[in-house]
Amino acid sequence: MTHGVCNLTVIPLRKEASHQSEMVSQVLFGEHFEIIERSGLWCRVKLAYDGYEGWLSSVQFEPIDLQEFAKLNKEQYCVSFDLVQIMLHENSLFSIVLGSSMPHFKDHTCRLGRTAFRFEGNVKCPEKLQTTKGIVENAYMYLHSPYLWGGRTPFGIDCSGYTQMVYKLAGIRLKRDASQQAEQGSLIHLVDEARPGDLAFFDNEEGRIVHVGVILPNNQIIHASGKVRIDSLDHHGIFNAETRKYTHNLRLIKRFV
Repeated sequence: MTHGVCNLTVIPLRKEASHQSEMVSQVLFGEHFEIIERSGLWCRVKLAYDGYEGWLSSVQFEPIDLQEFAKLNKEQYCVSFDLVQIMLHENSLFSIVLGSSMPHFKDHTCRLGRTAFRFEGNVKCPEKLQTTKGIVENAYMYLHSPYLWGGRTPFGIDCSGYTQMVYKLAGIRLKRDASQQAEQGSLIHLVDEARPGDLAFFDNEEGRIVHVGVILPNNQIIHASGKVRIDSLDHHGIFNAETRKYTHNLRLIKRFV
């Protein structure tokens, strides 16, 4: 098989073909991908959702053929909308997390390849929003989630994984890394022109974009830094009221809806 789909709660996407290698992202239940290289029990894959590449253990996903891969690419994706919920398969059950994909979802059932799963939780098939209300509501769902490099779940998430998942729940595809997301959307020139749901990007001393967050009403921003937290935002950057210091330097603002 040359393609696959995640049939577990979440699997690590690694930089190299080793369990000791850095986790660069995560693949959630129902997300599919192309296999572009093999090395022993490892596969280098390219994710269909955002084009991100990395290594997966070959025992942690279900193979699918090119025809099924093409079908998944064409259909409107549906996502789980519970923080965590039970998935049923035959006589066994396991949990899936917020934002998991639900391929071929109909009548409380999704299908991965030839395998059917029963799901009684909350599922939405989001279309691109005409307002920002849904994006802000999605952002609050991850509040206080711990920071985890490469994470994309409420139980561990990084800054760009956070913004990507917030927008996935709204039916809008963002790339994986903050620097990639900064190349999408429409540029907003001033903080005063920003509106809730826009993304603010921040750079380091070398000018490289290294952080991103979701703008909230009342000059606030919600972002993953230690945990998903809410801080103040102005034209300088993010101000942490607890430390009384600026923690991130504002580079630019982008709008996606």
